[in-house]
Amino acid sequence: MWDKLALILLIIGGLNWGLIGIFQFDLVSWIFGGADSLLSRSIYIIVAICAVWCISLLFRREAVRETNR
Repeated sequence: MWDKLALILLIIGGLNWGLIGIFQFDLVSWIFGGADSLLSRSIYIIVAICAVWCISLLFRREAVRETNR
């Protein structure tokens, strides 16, 4: 469950970075009142934690076994 939640949040963060790169539009800061707002910064931190969590997916044997089935 935690793996899927982290992956979903990481995908959302990646899409936000795509919007920033292509259109110079930060959806998170637009929704939560600017990039410097506490809520926006919290979202950025949560996405970063999810990215670190997803690094562990590369090194787990369970994940490799499930994809081979």
